[in-house]
Amino acid sequence: MKALMKLEKGFNNMKVVDIDEPEVKEDLVKIKVKYCGICGSDLHAYQGTYPSTIPPVVLGHEFAGEVIDIGPKVQNINIGDRVTSETTFATCNNCEQCKTKNYNLCSKRKGLGTQVNGAMSAYVLSREESVHVLDENVSYLSAALSEPLSCGVHASLEKVEVQKEDTVCVFGPGTIGILLAMVAKSKGARVIVAGVTKDEKRLELVKKLGFISVDQQKEDLKAITDEHTQGNGVDFSFECSGVVKALNTALAITKKRGTIVQMGVFAKDFNEIDTQSILQKEINYIGSRSQKPSSWQKTMKILSGQVISPEQIVTSIISLENWKDGFENSIAAKDIKVVIDLEKDGPC
Repeated sequence: MKALMKLEKGFNNMKVVDIDEPEVKEDLVKIKVKYCGICGSDLHAYQGTYPSTIPPVVLGHEFAGEVIDIGPKVQNINIGDRVTSETTFATCNNCEQCKTKNYNLCSKRKGLGTQVNGAMSAYVLSREESVHVLDENVSYLSAALSEPLSCGVHASLEKVEVQKEDTVCVFGPGTIGILLAMVAKSKGARVIVAGVTKDEKRLELVKKLGFISVDQQKEDLKAITDEHTQGNGVDFSFECSGVVKALNTALAITKKRGTIVQMGVFAKDFNEIDTQSILQKEINYIGSRSQKPSSWQKTMKILSGQVISPEQIVTSIISLENWKDGFENSIAAKDIKVVIDLEKDGPC
């Protein structure tokens, strides 16, 4: 079968190759992939800056497809089911995090598309516990974005609980930032999405989706947030851009005793941030890493209830052979969300 593999560490070192189809065993489910999204971590893998990617490995962990085979220990998933899957492929099952199903924090966790072959291929294996059957009213395309949506759910509904009439500022109008904004809006919050001039196309979509859109290089974000909060500052800031300057701006616009949730991954582990604001304003600073089973359960309800339609943010659907254009357009912010159609042949 055709698969997009990261062959070695470093920049690019990626190629569409022919590999054997995976075979089921024990509790594994074999899925014929329909769509697979290009995620920020895939882009970092392409750039050679994502240490969690262990080559050689097939990339891709945002996907949906049809079950075509199941292992002998599979009990609740059937051949023919339309499904998506969590990214967790294996954990230690012994640590405190595993016992509480916080798999995203297991030190020995192995993820699809990073340490285990992922879904930028015709077929992918996932463990039964990670697989979710889709309701009939959920499209494959929306389901392929359930993973980044569940990251937004984890941050906004589990790490904190955004409620009606809260004012929220999301930094970074990428996939996760926009999907998180959708979740917050569905709860009745006023949502501001902040980007930069490079994000022009993304900010245009943000505006169409009904959010307050701010280009920080052309507009005064603090003045805008003050206008909407009577000068008090926003209740929640979500840092989804991975830019330290954005975090420091979040510290400036978040209200006293407000909350900042960091989702973005910074280029460096140690950075200069405004700790004085954290202290003097008694700001709650929270990390939110990926997602976990409870996040997915909430996400599946959101999708089946048609509360959010993630496919609205898809701007390009490409073939596997055309992967490089999709990656580079994503990096350059020419596209908002690129999805690979694994049933499509040749360049589009």
